[in-house]
Amino acid sequence: MVQKYQSPVRVYKYPFEMVMAAYEKRFPTCKMIPIFVGCDILSEEKGKDDSTHVIARRCKLNVDAPRLLKRMVGVDYVYFVQKNDLNRRERKLTITAYNETFANRVSITESCQYTVHPENPEWTCFEQVAEMEIKSFFGFESTVEKIAMKQYTSNIKKGKEIIEYYLNELISEGVTYIPTWAEEHPELAQRSSEEDESPLCTGFAKSEKVKASLSRTSSTTTGDMEHLCGDRTAGGVAEDKLDEEYIEQKLGVLAPMEESKLIQLRNWLSETHGTLPRDEHILRFLRARDFHLEKAREMLCQSLSWRKLHQVDRLLETWKPPSIFDDYYCGTWHHHDIEGRPLYILRIGQMDTKGLLKAIGQDQILKQVLYIMEQGLKKCQEASNALSKPMSRSNSLQRAKSGNNISSWSCIVDLEGLNMRHLWRPAVQALLKIIEVIENNYPETMARLLIVRAPRVFPVIWTLISHFIDEKTRSKFMLYGGTDYLGPGGLVDYVPHEYIPDFLGGPCECPISEGGFVPKSMYRAEWEKADNPQLMEESIYKTASVVKGSPHEIILDVPAKECVITWDFDILKCDVVFSLYHTDKKLGPIVEGETHSNGILGGNAANTQVINKSMTLGVDYKLVEQSPVFREGESIQGSHIVRSPGFYILQWRLSSNANPSSLPMVSDVLYQVTHSPKAKVLYYIEVLDSEDFKGSMTSLESCQSAFSSLSLATQSSSSTAASR
Repeated sequence: MVQKYQSPVRVYKYPFEMVMAAYEKRFPTCKMIPIFVGCDILSEEKGKDDSTHVIARRCKLNVDAPRLLKRMVGVDYVYFVQKNDLNRRERKLTITAYNETFANRVSITESCQYTVHPENPEWTCFEQVAEMEIKSFFGFESTVEKIAMKQYTSNIKKGKEIIEYYLNELISEGVTYIPTWAEEHPELAQRSSEEDESPLCTGFAKSEKVKASLSRTSSTTTGDMEHLCGDRTAGGVAEDKLDEEYIEQKLGVLAPMEESKLIQLRNWLSETHGTLPRDEHILRFLRARDFHLEKAREMLCQSLSWRKLHQVDRLLETWKPPSIFDDYYCGTWHHHDIEGRPLYILRIGQMDTKGLLKAIGQDQILKQVLYIMEQGLKKCQEASNALSKPMSRSNSLQRAKSGNNISSWSCIVDLEGLNMRHLWRPAVQALLKIIEVIENNYPETMARLLIVRAPRVFPVIWTLISHFIDEKTRSKFMLYGGTDYLGPGGLVDYVPHEYIPDFLGGPCECPISEGGFVPKSMYRAEWEKADNPQLMEESIYKTASVVKGSPHEIILDVPAKECVITWDFDILKCDVVFSLYHTDKKLGPIVEGETHSNGILGGNAANTQVINKSMTLGVDYKLVEQSPVFREGESIQGSHIVRSPGFYILQWRLSSNANPSSLPMVSDVLYQVTHSPKAKVLYYIEVLDSEDFKGSMTSLESCQSAFSSLSLATQSSSSTAASR
């Protein structure tokens, strides 16, 4: 395998001649590079007019390798041959080097260049390219590769320090200026200048190249990818190159090999795609693939094609969100976090995801999410520009690490009101599709995601979606249960106190929609009938009808203490009372259920009854929980921690207040049954082991639990469920 390294442009703010004098001080030994033991001159040649100087050296290196490996290969030192070609007239030094030791097993080549800065003749640029290939090395190929690359990259950053050190040494010795070759030989320089007036001369060609480069810079900042393109130059370095200082200031501190991968990917994109994305955008994909060049290139190219195919680059100008989002979508941009990143607030627990999906469909919701993601990229650019302003002392360390660039944002997700109604199968499928699109096309855009007020049902939802979220993204999730998000270690560690939203107990007013249920009148035609069999097959819920004198009951076999029974149901029609009973006797068939691949019960259920008239409450079975009357249209979510194993019966029965006064008083029993009120319930039930319920979210034990805050009637039941 061939390992490549390509450096950014390093700029020394000293004339070329001063840098050359400092460079020569490195030989024959360099105390700042301990592994550089010494060197011998193999050949040396100078031009008659003193304009060229070519010298070849054999350099001796004491490689920092394991002693056992040195003994096995029988060498203590590694030798390199280095050739320096200095052209004083053109003010250019070209350095080539290759390894002499183990050349038939390991191939290492290096090419470096010192040149005059293209816009400031008093500055000097340095560039470096290297390749290494391990052909065979006694079975230690991988070890040797790691040692060699570690040794090589550890000395890369020292190069600038060494030149700066010897420059300061020259200045301390009184050497502050060294004349150029043209100043030493004015007559020869004049003659050379007259010859170079030809349009074919190097200087003219170079000038045209610079102009073409500037033209490309201009063209790449317009068009379809305008908001993904930007100024890539620093200190006047051409568009197709990156300045080391620019990387540190704009992109943050990168390791040498990370810089190299960025430059290699940019060069490849420039050759194959022409228009380049912004450097921070390219860097996101490299980070998402741990700087594996091939994987990052594949991912980025697929994303660029996706953006072009779906016209995503024009989304901010062409997309107009449907008006329904104004009233029922609970998300908004809200100031910034403590590091200056844009901050997004999402109250997913207050959103009727089922209603939104029925009203506008998956494509419209996906487009809205992409619209927000594109807004985020734009806001990151605006935040980066704001970093030029004075910063607080507490942010100075972070600024040093990340540079003057912001490429990601933070998000607060409020889960108050989240219930298992949000687990409606089409909604889950839509969510997974959105996660897939975001993961593939917006990697490393989330700095951190702060989850607050998570109900105890959250681990169920997390189990469903976590497998579809990249591991690096999951590591950025921070969970706060109950009200502990307001204390030390909470939101104030990441969001300025003055920007914490009022609905989370902070002082800042946040103009965000309250959400609520989407009116059924806004549903698309295909969703108008709630009992549509085809649609219900797509749901994780079951349906049941409840009439007077015939409740719907389900019996569960719970084998151990600390298991958790979770339920979520919607009252589609009429009013019902929900109860939970416990018994040690098996009273009927146990609910096994049809199981989907995600382990959740599905399908429809016929009306069933387990408790018969011969059974006595308190003797044959006992009441564990009982709710108040739930009204038509309400969504109820709750859980019960099992203290006694056995059989548990969940019961829905028609409320006694459901008898309409208009029902005729006749003795015909058949008429009473066929004309009595009928309730319809959409429900989901699951029994979880305590470990599965808690998952890794141990702080959820302190959460307020039980029922959806979207229903006033259910709020009064939450304390009952939580105490059981």
